[in-house]
Amino acid sequence: MTKEEKYSQLVAQVRALVEGEDDPISVMANVSALVHETMHFWWTGFYIVRADGVLHLGPFQGPVACYRIARGRGVCGTALERNETIVVPDVEQFPGHIACSSESRSEIVVPLRGSDAAVLAVLDIDSKELNTFDETDRHHLEAIAAIVAPIAEFNQKHL
Repeated sequence: MTKEEKYSQLVAQVRALVEGEDDPISVMANVSALVHETMHFWWTGFYIVRADGVLHLGPFQGPVACYRIARGRGVCGTALERNETIVVPDVEQFPGHIACSSESRSEIVVPLRGSDAAVLAVLDIDSKELNTFDETDRHHLEAIAAIVAPIAEFNQKHL
């Protein structure tokens, strides 16, 4: 199965997995598990923007991670600040990279946006290999983020 085919199937599985669900933590937990297991990434998870404007560790799969990441710090904080997906072929070449683990070699961070386009959370994925992520990953992971974002936004407004 090609990477494109695997992702197409994964996006459909995510859509089915979250249908009718409204708890963002539960959804993020299962989505991170599904993406992690399907794609065999090294670390897969979410950081959630809290009222303080800082990214706080959310549900994830993989080794321990940083608890909080400030806006503009590392790949996650930069994706939050720029409100855009960031693909990093070699984390050692990314200025200000936060090394939660020295085993991380490449990374992709995808914002989950609310209806006002503000970032609600980010989907962060790390690989032990260089140059793991490309436009195929970006396209499909952005689709997954778009599926999860309305659940996160609904609960932020109604809790």
